[in-house]
Amino acid sequence: MALWGGRFTSGSSNLFRQVNDSLPFDHVMAVEDMTGSIVWSQALLSVGVLTEHEQQQIETTLNNFIARVEAGELDMSDSEEEDIHSVVEAMLTDKLGDIGRKLHTGRSRNDQVATDFRLWCRGHAKQLQQDLTHLTDALLKAAARHQQAILPGYTHLQRAQPILWPHWCLAYVEMFKRDLSRLEDAVIRMNQCPLGSGALAGTTYQVNRERIATDLGFSQPCLNSLDAVSDRDFVLELLFCASTSMMHISRMAEDLIFYNTGEAGFMQLGDAVTSGSSLMPQKKNPDALELMRGKCGRVFGHLQALLVTMKGLPLAYNKDMQEDKEGVMDAVTQWHICLRIAADVLDSAELNVARCREAAQQGYSNATELADYLVGKGIPFRTAHDITGQLVVEAIEKGCALEHLPLSAMQAVCNKIDDDVYAVLALEYGISKRCALGGTSQETVNEALYRELEKRDRSGD
Repeated sequence: MALWGGRFTSGSSNLFRQVNDSLPFDHVMAVEDMTGSIVWSQALLSVGVLTEHEQQQIETTLNNFIARVEAGELDMSDSEEEDIHSVVEAMLTDKLGDIGRKLHTGRSRNDQVATDFRLWCRGHAKQLQQDLTHLTDALLKAAARHQQAILPGYTHLQRAQPILWPHWCLAYVEMFKRDLSRLEDAVIRMNQCPLGSGALAGTTYQVNRERIATDLGFSQPCLNSLDAVSDRDFVLELLFCASTSMMHISRMAEDLIFYNTGEAGFMQLGDAVTSGSSLMPQKKNPDALELMRGKCGRVFGHLQALLVTMKGLPLAYNKDMQEDKEGVMDAVTQWHICLRIAADVLDSAELNVARCREAAQQGYSNATELADYLVGKGIPFRTAHDITGQLVVEAIEKGCALEHLPLSAMQAVCNKIDDDVYAVLALEYGISKRCALGGTSQETVNEALYRELEKRDRSGD
C-alpha cells in the first residue's frame, strides 16, 4: 500500500523499489513511529478529527503492536510495504478499517520521519552516554590497579619523559568526558519536535504543537515548518560526536597496540579480546584494538557522506535525505560496540610494571631534570640545554645512562655540577617535581584520580 498512490495508475518497477524502499533499514524505528502516531492521534482527538472511542482504539492497538515488537514477536522487516510508516498504517487499517485510515490526517511522512528519527537518535544517545561512562569507569579502575607504576611518556613515538600509568589513563578519561559533554550538548538541539509541521508549510489543523512536543518528551517544538522537515543537523552532530569519540578510541587503541608489542612489552592483553594466527602458533594478536582503529575510518566516512549529501539540497524535503539513516545507524552501532569492547580490553589488560619502569629509565628521559638542575645553579636555560645535550652525547658514546656518568666526566663539561646531581637524575625525582595542576606527580595524579572516583560514587547514589 503506497501512501502516495492517489494519482498513480501503475506500480513501481522492481529496480526503482530497490533504491526507493527504506523498510530494510527504517524498520528499526517501529516503536518510535508507533509512539509518535499515538501522540498524533491524541492531537487529532483534540481538534475533533477523531472521536474519543476511535482514538482509544488506535492507541490501544498501537500499544499492543509496541509490546509485540519489544517482545520480539513482531518483525516487520520482510513486509512488502515501502517503509515503516506504510507498514504501521497498513497494520492499523487491517485491524481498525477506516478508523486506521484517519490517523494520517494533517500529517506528512516528512514531519513523521523527522520525528521518528529524532526519537531514535535521542534514545541511542542516552545509551551511548551510558557506554561512555562505562568506558571512563574502566579507565579509572585500570588507573587504580597500578597507581604507582611508571612508564615512558612519548612524543614523536620517541621516549620523552616518564609518567605515571594512571596519568596516561586519566588523559583518556578527559577525552571521553569531552565526548560525553559533546553528546549531551547535541541532544539539547536534537530534542525539538517536528511533528505538526506537515509536508513543509505546517498543518491546517489547530493542534497544540507544544503539547505534542511535551507528550513525546521533547523540550519544545521546532519553530519553522520548512526547517523542521528538512533539518538533519541533529544527525550530523551525532555523527560528529561519534567520529570524534571514535578518533579518541582509535588513539587509545594505537597506544595499547604499541604497549602490547614484544618490543615494548608493557602489557599483556586478555585472551577474550585477542586472536591467534592460523600459521604461527606463538602469535597473540591485538585484533580487538586493530578493529576499533579500523572502524574509526568507517564512521568518519558516514559523516562525510551525509555532509556531501546535504550540501546542495534546496528547501524543503528531498528524497536524497533518505540517505541519512543507514550511515548513522551503522555509525551508532559501531560506536556502541567499540565503547563496550574498549572497556573489556582495559579490564583484561595486565600491566608489566617492572618492564614499564625499566623502559622509563632508558632513552635519557631524565635529561630535562639535568637541565633544570643546572638552571638551579644559576645557568640560563638555553645554556643548560646545550650542556645537557653534550652530556647526553657523551653518555651515548660511553654506552651508559646519564645517571651512570662519572662525576668527573660531568664536571669536565660543567664545573657547577656536584654529586647532588645523582638524586636529581633518579626516576622518582622527575615524577615528583611535576606537581603543578595537571602534572604527573604522584600527588597530583592521586588527587585527580580520587576526584574522578568520588564523582562516580556520587553519580551512582
